[in-house]
Amino acid sequence: MLGPANQEILMRARADLRLGIPVLLEGNENNAIVAPIEVLSQTRLDQLKSINKNSFILITARRAQTLKCPIYDENFVRLELGQNPEIALLKAIADPSLDLETPLKGPFKIIRDKPLELENEALLLLKAAQILPAAVISPIPDGKRYAQNHNITYLQIGQLIQSALSSQGMSDAITAQMPTADAKNSQFHIFRPNISGEEHYAVEIGSIDRNKPTLVRIHSACFTGDVLGSLKCDCGPQLHAATKMISDQGDGLLIYLNQEGRGIGLANKIRAYSLQDQGFDTVEANHRLGFEDDERDFQLGAAILKEMRVSNIRLITNNPSKISTMNKYGINVVERIPLNVGQNKTNSGYLETKAKKSGHLM
Repeated sequence: MLGPANQEILMRARADLRLGIPVLLEGNENNAIVAPIEVLSQTRLDQLKSINKNSFILITARRAQTLKCPIYDENFVRLELGQNPEIALLKAIADPSLDLETPLKGPFKIIRDKPLELENEALLLLKAAQILPAAVISPIPDGKRYAQNHNITYLQIGQLIQSALSSQGMSDAITAQMPTADAKNSQFHIFRPNISGEEHYAVEIGSIDRNKPTLVRIHSACFTGDVLGSLKCDCGPQLHAATKMISDQGDGLLIYLNQEGRGIGLANKIRAYSLQDQGFDTVEANHRLGFEDDERDFQLGAAILKEMRVSNIRLITNNPSKISTMNKYGINVVERIPLNVGQNKTNSGYLETKAKKSGHLM
């Protein structure tokens, strides 16, 4: 088939949303245009209001808690858009980094009618695009025809759920020798999901003996820590210490997942940093942005291990979630190796929060 598969349609929708282009989501009974507030223009906002006077603002329950809105639906809150909505106000509703500049945003009128039953999927799509999970939703009757006439991406809820829940099989796209400062004898692998998506990486150090448990570090991308040496986290020191640990043993794997900022993306991570500057901890900052504590998917790491024919591992981690996810997806963790490095005066509060609120074993 020359046309796009479900996952490819999802990737197209993600790209459109990041550009500020609305997408059309078809539910079981309703259709609606989903327009991301973070990158929405006043012109498009006016057009959405003209399409349906019942267009509304969709935010997560986490963000609603910050705005002191009552929550009648479990995961989201719907706010009336009003007669003459201004994009500046909507952006202030969506973005907590603007809370100090625009402290008075209410009162809000909460919609309590029956949901469209596509709100959760709309938020899932926004999170997948790594933009703020807040949108203007415009219900529309004949969604498919409207999407075709206006050349916007059309996505069915079933496609979205199937793509999100599908097994993230991986293919090793290319491998090459790549000595590093911490591991001279290493090969670099680039992995691509079989149904498209972000690339992820693995550094194979030495010659792995698959008849015994493999020493493994699953590391999530952290541009600020890994590349710039930020003191706000312990990621950079963990990356280098784990690589050296594997190299000193003689063989093992470093898996590097492109899940920046615990899965919320670099821009949202920097927003979280700005909130931390105001006194919020790392978990509170994520919640104010509308995200959960951790939006990462460690199933991706399990898929890479399976592709590399590694099934029993000694996992270098302080995060119990990695262990449970590996075991859930068929990777047997026979031992946890602690990794306590990188503590400093700047990140002491961050590490304390990881231990107290995220369950990390420090």
